[in-house]
Amino acid sequence: MNDRAPAPGDLALVQDLVNTLNIETGADALDSAEGRAPYGIAERELAAARELREALRAACLAHAGHPPHRPTPPLTDLLAQAPLLVTVDAADGSAVLRPAEPSILVSRVAAAIAAGTADGSWPRLKACEAPDCHWAYYDRSPAGRGRWCSMASCGSRAKMRAYRARHGTSDG
Repeated sequence: MNDRAPAPGDLALVQDLVNTLNIETGADALDSAEGRAPYGIAERELAAARELREALRAACLAHAGHPPHRPTPPLTDLLAQAPLLVTVDAADGSAVLRPAEPSILVSRVAAAIAAGTADGSWPRLKACEAPDCHWAYYDRSPAGRGRWCSMASCGSRAKMRAYRARHGTSDG
């Protein structure tokens, strides 16, 4: 779906997690142990991981100016469960939030969002506006106004629908 470069740094984790569900086909990588392995999700944690994924998708949709695709718990509430530590670099005094327990997915996600907020990259992690897609992508456009995960697929289809609507033709 996405023909864009991955999100920078730890935001790639968030992007990858959101994209474990293909909305168009219904395929969910988290259905298999192999698909859960990169995130350290045990089967008993699956419901919470899916809840987190959809709250992250809602945030990415909000970054792109779109309403959530379905009701989700507030991301703030989910991230409140994340144990984090502040680490301070002895050489330059800079501070960074790190997961207190790196095996806990919500902690890694919270630390990634904190880093992305600090460097301004978090708001550029967006979700495609196509209702049958909502794939997460990192918007590298100069103005930060990207709308689709891929101009070749979702963008092209949206532009064709708009053209047909303006000219009174149907999709077929």
